Formats: sequence, C-alpha cells, structure tokens
Amino acid sequence: MRQVGKSTLILSLIENGQIDAEYITFDNPTQMYAATSAPDAFLRAIKKSVVIDEVQLVPEIFRILKILVDDMRFEKKEKISGKYLLTGSANIMGLPKMSDPLVGRIIPITLYPFSGSEIVESEGKFIDKLFEKNFQKNNKKYTDILDIIRKATFPEISGQHYDTREIWFNGYLTTLLQKDVRALAQLEKIAIIPQLLKVLASRVGNLINESEIGRELQLNSVTTKTYRNILKLMFLVFDIKPWSKNLGKRLVKSPKGYIGDTLLMCHLLGIHLETLPLLNPTLFDHVLENFVATELKKLLGFSNQRLDLYHFRTQDGKEVDFIIEKPSGEIAAIEVKAAENLKPNDFKGLKILKAQVGKNFSVGVILYQGKDVVAFEENLYAVPLNALWNN
Repeated sequence: MRQVGKSTLILSLIENGQIDAEYITFDNPTQMYAATSAPDAFLRAIKKSVVIDEVQLVPEIFRILKILVDDMRFEKKEKISGKYLLTGSANIMGLPKMSDPLVGRIIPITLYPFSGSEIVESEGKFIDKLFEKNFQKNNKKYTDILDIIRKATFPEISGQHYDTREIWFNGYLTTLLQKDVRALAQLEKIAIIPQLLKVLASRVGNLINESEIGRELQLNSVTTKTYRNILKLMFLVFDIKPWSKNLGKRLVKSPKGYIGDTLLMCHLLGIHLETLPLLNPTLFDHVLENFVATELKKLLGFSNQRLDLYHFRTQDGKEVDFIIEKPSGEIAAIEVKAAENLKPNDFKGLKILKAQVGKNFSVGVILYQGKDVVAFEENLYAVPLNALWNN
C-alpha cells in the first residue's frame, strides 16, 4: 500500500546504520527505465546489498532476481540472506508473473497504516488478552473512538482535519490510477476503478456478491472479480473468509468485504467522520465495523501466533462479525456495536456460535462504547472498544 511509510522506514534504517545497503527506487524514472530496458545488466551492476523500492513497477527484474539468488545459493555456495530487500505498493505474491520466480526465495511482510496501538504506544496485545479473558486491567485513558480512527491511518494525514484529508485522498487515488493500477494490469475500463471503490465502500461488512456489484457498474461478474482482485493486490480492499468448519451446509460460505483504511472509506462515501455518529448512526455502525476489521488485521500482522480471521453467518441470518482461530481449533469471537449499553439479546449470534462450536469456544465479546467489562454468561462479555488499542 502506498504512503504507509515503507520508504521512510527503510531510509531511516539505512541512515542509522541498521541496514548496510544501497537504495534504489523505481519511482525515479531513470532507474525505472534502466531496469526495464536491461534488467540483467542493471542488477548485476549492484555489488552490495540493495533496497529496491516500488519494485512492482518493473516486473521484468523478477526472473533475473531468481537467477541471481539461485546462483548465490547453489553455484557459489554462499549462505546469504537479505541481499535484496524489495518493497512495493502491491502484493506481488498475488501476481503469478511476479511471484512465480520467487516462490521459496522470498519472505513477504505487510506494512499497514498506523494502528490504534501504535498511536497510544501500547503493546498491541489485545488478541492475547482476548484468549486469556484478561479484560479488567484495561487502561481507560484513551477512550475517544473518533480520535483514534482519525489517527490510526496513513502517517501523512494522521490526526489531520477533514479538509486536509480530502485533498490528500484525491491526490492519493489519482496516483494509484495513473501509476500503480496501470503497472499491475492492462484494464480496459480503468476509469471505473473509483466507482468500484465507492460501491465496495457502501457495502462494507456485507457478503461479497460479484454479480450484484457488477450490475451497479454495468460490468459482468468476471470483470468485476478481476478488477476487485486488483484492488485487493493494492491493499485497498480485503476480504474476510467465512468460518464453516465441520458444520456442513448450515453456514453461508461467502466472504465479507472491507476497505483497507477507514478514513479512505469515509472519503469514498463523502461523509464527515466527526458528525457521523449523530447524523447517521446506522452508517457509523458500518464505519466502526470496518475500523475494527482493519485493526484486527494489523494486530494479527504482528502477532507471534499463527492465527486466522473469519466471519460467521448462518443461512437464516444469525451472524458474528469476526472469529479468530488458533491452529488448535480454539476460537475467540468478536461482535462490534456502537451502543453504550447492551442487552442479553445482543449476544444471540455469539450464543449460537458458542453452542455449535462446543469445547473449542474460548471466549466471545461484544466491543461496545460503554465503560465497563461485564460478564453476561460464561465466556461471554461486554468489553469497551478501547480495549482494542489500549492493551
């Protein structure tokens, strides 16, 4: 994803001596043209470790990288790792022509926009404490959900006012269309990408239905899926898969869709985050769900555990927003509500899941805007939203 701080991070590590490497960026036209016209000569001229930024702009170098890496591994018998540090604004592992040469030769790491935990300088241990049912030590200092959403975003606009964010996002999306989308794929209707993003933003938290989305844009479902996959490769949108293990046909098996940054979602829908809770509380529910989805993705990204993120929905509409599953099958379930008070009926989806999962059900929580941790029944809790970033 562009503008999350990749280049700033790398350059600071080089400047501080933590990385001893040459820095090259394909945002520089001269470097890009040289690598495109003669990728073999370009790479062989580099003698030391190198950082290659915005690598997706020159797909021609990936085959050469494979040859050079294999040469070091097998012919020269060099035990070397990290000579090439590749950064980019797209998930190259989702593009066969880029990823195939480097399978088994690359370790992908995703850098997201700021998380709430980073903003308040906490340890980012919400998921660990969730499974431990350790909620009582929650720090109540940082409780303003709107302030956290404003700051848990791209570094350049973190905490900025509405007008500044709007100008920045307009330029951001223009850059993506003119450079990154064109570099990834030759799309016949590239101008429709902004409209597609708006449609997806209006459907946050809903089941993905490519045919319905396509009808809104006068596209067929195959084209819609192709274009949506491009947006996923650029980390602008993401899916959460359905959880359905061992429960047969009783569950919906479609993913739910989300926008990669919640302020981007607000920009696409033309809404003011600051006034949204009062003017349109229903829409704020969707914005809040999207924010929690992005925060969970970030927390999972730097967790030491191997965890998977799912959603749960039955054929008759009973649902749980998020499920986190351990390799052992143990699960924690999370619902999101903007309310300040909860009732037993709010837990119906969690209760259904708990009954179906049995002994593998560890804990279920509703993240809400109240101030207190409240146990509603065994392993079911109401937990303040600020636990998401304060732990």
